[in-house]
Amino acid sequence: MAERLLFLTGHLARSRLERVLADLGETTFSYEIVDIGVKVAALMTEEIISRRLKPPFTADRVILPGRYRGDLARLSDRFGVAFVRGPDEVADLPAFLGRSGRPVDLSRHDMRIFAEIVDASALGIEALVRRAMTLSAAGADVIDLGCLPETPFPHLAEAVRSLKALGLKVSVDSANIKELEVGAAAGADYLLSLTEETVWLAEKYRATPILIPAAAGDLDSLGRAISAAQTAGVSFIADPVLDPIHFGFAASIGRFIEARKRWPDIAMMMGTGNLTELTDADSSGVTAVLAGLCSELSIQNVLVVNVSPHTVRTVEEHDRARRMMFAAKEDHALPRGYDAGLLQVHDRKPYPHSIQDIDTLAADVRDANFRIMTAPDGVHVFNGKGHRTAQDVFELFPGLGVEADGAHAFYLGAELTKAEIAWKLGKRYAQDEPLAWGAAAPEKQEDRTRLAEAGHTLRTKKDVAP
Repeated sequence: MAERLLFLTGHLARSRLERVLADLGETTFSYEIVDIGVKVAALMTEEIISRRLKPPFTADRVILPGRYRGDLARLSDRFGVAFVRGPDEVADLPAFLGRSGRPVDLSRHDMRIFAEIVDASALGIEALVRRAMTLSAAGADVIDLGCLPETPFPHLAEAVRSLKALGLKVSVDSANIKELEVGAAAGADYLLSLTEETVWLAEKYRATPILIPAAAGDLDSLGRAISAAQTAGVSFIADPVLDPIHFGFAASIGRFIEARKRWPDIAMMMGTGNLTELTDADSSGVTAVLAGLCSELSIQNVLVVNVSPHTVRTVEEHDRARRMMFAAKEDHALPRGYDAGLLQVHDRKPYPHSIQDIDTLAADVRDANFRIMTAPDGVHVFNGKGHRTAQDVFELFPGLGVEADGAHAFYLGAELTKAEIAWKLGKRYAQDEPLAWGAAAPEKQEDRTRLAEAGHTLRTKKDVAP
């Protein structure tokens, strides 16, 4: 007889749980899902379950969220059926049930990335093409040519035509009407940024305008520009303009919300650079929050920029963020467990092995090859000769006995340093594997192969251990 499972969950996780279980296809068990009546599944308590789970129900096991911290034995006794904790994340449920499940689909999104080349007028055609192709490969859908104030751009038309000839979408970003006209006449797809006073340019050249308020924060003037474009039959994108922190940021968030209320069906844009560029914080987290805001407000265009070195991967980050948010929105779920590309500095599960697991493994090792692992208490290195732990890996070297073996000392130094960095940051470490930095430093297959081969060669030498 097939095992009968009962899954207890909360409002937020129910849709995702239903999707994950449905994707398992044919199973050796039957199941039922009960929303216990709390918003976040991990907040359910023993008292809530006892009060709201109404017998009789048919189940051989009741599966609770992994973060549930109540007494399972008391629940089992009360209801006469086994209560067990499942995994922390719904995405890990297939593995918990012994099934592979359907891979997360990150192939889709509904957000267009405009990537601005801010100093386009200072670059020659070849340099512009190289930059544009790099941005396109990173995920940009439109290459935005940024025109600098008081700086001539005599090759603007040639630049637009060159990029268009490569099959790229192009926008021209300027406060100078003449430059906008030159770009539009050369075939630019989009014009940034037009107001109620300049929206006629779009009608004349049939390029798609990005409309902004004529005065900072003035949604009424943006509304007049929208009306003018609609009257002229011109497709447009509206941008209420996101301001930097301490210079109107909170109010500008309110403008985006108000704009969506006023015009529920129009295309909108958000320029994220005023946050990513002008805030000393890792841009991946900032990007995730802004992409989430765009997802909730159905803002399907973003303008990104990289001037500061700390935003060098901003296009890749926006690309990962738009895919993750789209998948989560489709599942009516929190954006967790879909993609680790924006978890660059820390990992959510940095230690796959407990201290006890490592101690047990170390006790069973008999050969001379060193194993390196991390746990909450630090970096562990062990072989058949002993097991050592430290939070400063320099403390480990005197006991390794590799002073006369330069190659192996180099290998252990590199691996232990990597392990210490991972431990300090709360990242997952795996011996002979590169640390995963997500979108911040995409992993190259040749790097993985080189590390694996180097580790294998050094660890299988006959004289590698004391």
